[in-house]
Amino acid sequence: MDTGSARTRAWLTLLRAPGVGAATLRRSMAQHADITRALSVMKCDAHLGSEAHAWLQAPDERRLDLDEAWLAKPGHHLLTIDGDDFPLLLREIGAAPAALFVDGDPTLLWSAQIAVVGARNASIAGLANAKAFARAFAGGGFSVTSGLAEGVDGVAHTAALDAGGKTVAVLGTGIDLVYPRRHTGLAARIVGNGALVSEFPPGTVGRPSHFPRRNRIISGLSLGTLVVEAGLRSGSLTTARHAAEQGREVFALPGSIHNPLARGCHRLIRDGAKLVETAQEVIEDLHAIGDLLASGLRERLAAPETPAPAFQRAPAPRKREPEYACLLAALEETPIALDELVERTRLAPAALSSMLLMLELDGVVVAAGGGYARAGAG
Repeated sequence: MDTGSARTRAWLTLLRAPGVGAATLRRSMAQHADITRALSVMKCDAHLGSEAHAWLQAPDERRLDLDEAWLAKPGHHLLTIDGDDFPLLLREIGAAPAALFVDGDPTLLWSAQIAVVGARNASIAGLANAKAFARAFAGGGFSVTSGLAEGVDGVAHTAALDAGGKTVAVLGTGIDLVYPRRHTGLAARIVGNGALVSEFPPGTVGRPSHFPRRNRIISGLSLGTLVVEAGLRSGSLTTARHAAEQGREVFALPGSIHNPLARGCHRLIRDGAKLVETAQEVIEDLHAIGDLLASGLRERLAAPETPAPAFQRAPAPRKREPEYACLLAALEETPIALDELVERTRLAPAALSSMLLMLELDGVVVAAGGGYARAGAG
């Protein structure tokens, strides 16, 4: 097996290992810098769970063969965080995925993107706003990024394509599955004029936890996130929270005080999101960070032979640090609100939120009942 094939096989093996999340892979890369070496070491790691250990010792070779067969098809790609094609903005977030499966144009992930998200059951006015803003962004040269869900997401993708622009859809399923199924045709259009993206290997069915998890990728790929309509429990607020924690701009459209789907946007505005009424306001605000992206892209193209090692530039927080020990000691089997955890740990809310996200992605913590609890608590 040649070096490239061995590297791909090692990545696929680890990406499918039960209980081996993105944070674990990033830490392993920080220590070993080579995925094949990381795989060899992790095979002997007694700290991994029994399922992960069993898989690494005897992986399903047929399943891995199918993964490689998927990658061999035209337009199919695996972008890994140790490679120079991994998107710059996403590389910089603290909870970056270890790898992305892409169906479509992978260079689009380096384009200037604006995330457009909102309610699945959006109002007629909300859908009209999503369409108008997405068309304007596409007309302004931005790619429109969203999550392929019903409602605002689907309208935003469609409007960008109809305007002759590009769009990126981040999935909560494996790259070869489409949810909801009614968007199968839309997904095919996106492959032809954009990209489908997923951190989940082919064949992975959608689970409730996958969709909030993919939201950090939607915001992480984007210069800014626009929330069109959202209830107080909307997943769009999760995307906005991720964007704020990643240092990206958050924009929200105001609505009627009598519309429940405006309440999430109003909360975001009270918490510091920018109230906007036109697409041009968003475009003008994003010029500065867009310049930074362009500079990074020029640097990459000038030296394509020199990978940008994400495991050095943006290492994952270490769970052994005293702050993590303090947070884990403060958690209980029943959910605890964020403000209560702030009181218990004396940590800043922004830092605490980022730590909770890392622990949630690693399966150590679950978000439930408006708070956070230890995973596995019943």
